[in-house]
Amino acid sequence: MKLSLVTCSIGLFPATSTRDKIAFHLLNKATGHRLKQQYIDAETGELVPREQRTKGYEVTKDEYVVVSDEELASVEIPSNHILDIERFVERLEVDSIYFDQSYYIVPEDKVGQEAFAVIREAMSERKVAGRAADPS
Repeated sequence: MKLSLVTCSIGLFPATSTRDKIAFHLLNKATGHRLKQQYIDAETGELVPREQRTKGYEVTKDEYVVVSDEELASVEIPSNHILDIERFVERLEVDSIYFDQSYYIVPEDKVGQEAFAVIREAMSERKVAGRAADPS
């Protein structure tokens, strides 16, 4: 995390989990048996076996770029980004539409603990949120 000339290494951890989420199965009302999901080719109406399924991204109507599982696995996701706080805004100015998921931000090492604590306390006292630059 970077604020002006102050930088500290942080970790980002989900504040919520879907692990304890209740899941329901679809059942046949008459028999009480579980139902199976099947994938049917939209044009031919035929059942498509698992080994014939693939992923595709629609670029225009009915035109897809096919992406294999191997290609998706080979995409390297950068693990170190900079959260560059550009400015502060009143906490109440942040629309709740942006609260899709909650995370905890914590300092990753002893060196960053003091800088992180100073930033956190100052933001808390002033009831502000940090607005970060778009990393892209």
